[in-house]
Amino acid sequence: MLDIKFIRENKDLVAKAAQKKHLDFKVEELIALDDKRRELMTSAEKRRAEQNTASEKIGAAGAGKIISPEERAALISSMKTVKTGLEQDEQALKDIMVKWQNLMLHVPNIPDMSVPDGASDAENKEVKTWGEKTQFTFIPKDHIELMTKLGMVDFERGSKVHGFRGYFLTGEGVKLCFAIWNYALDFFSGKNFVPVIPPIIVRRINLFGTGYLPQGEEDMYKTQDGDYLAGTAEVPLMGLHADETLTLADLPKRYLGFSPCYRREAGAHGKDVRGLIRVNEFYKFEQVIICEANHETSVKYHEEVNRNIEEFMESLNIPYRTVINCGGDLGLGQVKKYDVELWVPKEGKYREISSASYFHDFQTRRLNIRYKDAEGKMKYTHSLNSTALPSPRILVSLIENFQQADGTIKIPDVLVKYYGKTVIAIQ
Repeated sequence: MLDIKFIRENKDLVAKAAQKKHLDFKVEELIALDDKRRELMTSAEKRRAEQNTASEKIGAAGAGKIISPEERAALISSMKTVKTGLEQDEQALKDIMVKWQNLMLHVPNIPDMSVPDGASDAENKEVKTWGEKTQFTFIPKDHIELMTKLGMVDFERGSKVHGFRGYFLTGEGVKLCFAIWNYALDFFSGKNFVPVIPPIIVRRINLFGTGYLPQGEEDMYKTQDGDYLAGTAEVPLMGLHADETLTLADLPKRYLGFSPCYRREAGAHGKDVRGLIRVNEFYKFEQVIICEANHETSVKYHEEVNRNIEEFMESLNIPYRTVINCGGDLGLGQVKKYDVELWVPKEGKYREISSASYFHDFQTRRLNIRYKDAEGKMKYTHSLNSTALPSPRILVSLIENFQQADGTIKIPDVLVKYYGKTVIAIQ
């Protein structure tokens, strides 16, 4: 959420932000509504002052001050008129506030100047590639065939139990996931992150705070109590310090969340219908940083968390590329975002494995996370996050890139001590 004062003083900038993000938001509509809100607030304050003045005069008359019956009657009559007007103003203000707050939740954050133009992820700009695309002396198989033959996954029974996009990870598939999780915990803990397993059933306010609501409602699972199953540990980790005032010495807060994640994939019925690329429930490590309100600091940490995931993939020796997301592929609150995409040999293309974003104070203003700076001034912190490791999606590229001619899977060197073996073969 942006500050209304900033919006009023920079309405052209906000309008350009909506245009760049391809969002249907009209800043002039919000300004007009804010004008009405201010007008009603001023009117209500004036009527309260009039009401207080009249009450004081009547009170003074009751305390012995001489006042004629006519004057008293006029004061009482005027109080009734003022009271009626005040009630009307307060009701109108209440109605306006509902509309105003809803529009405020749809105000887009201002994207960084380096964000390229574009309407969708097809127009994201490649900024880096790493590793040679895997070459084979045989016809490679996809992860579905490989993992099924090796007893690592069962999609048929997964669909029977869960429905569309259901799966069972089994046998070596489970062991490999645990090996990667343990390696990821060591790797990212070594980057000075505090590991946290957060609650993933969260109150609605946390999703408004992080910007996933109101736009993303259809993609979320809900409980019978009106709570939600979060799609990322970012949501509860940002809620961790909601309504708190931190000190400058507390910052930065660096968390590595690990949690199950739930996404309905409501808008992706025709996308990635086979395999482990797009599933409804999965596990994920997430990097979250809460830092001081400084653009250069946010940029520094944004580059850092994105570089962390790049280094992690390099240690696994999986080819990848990094793209900077275009305006149309940014979320409402994101200032800038990188995606890291891994090479998937059988498809012959890169697939997203990680997103790294920063938000300035967009989320923290909604969640009321503040701190006192060196001069004692109260400010909203900045926030940023990045995927550290999504599973089982990581298995897609790992399995396909490390497949051997005999159908076995070579284990990346850094995982051997966690997995206990050098290859996955039919048992």
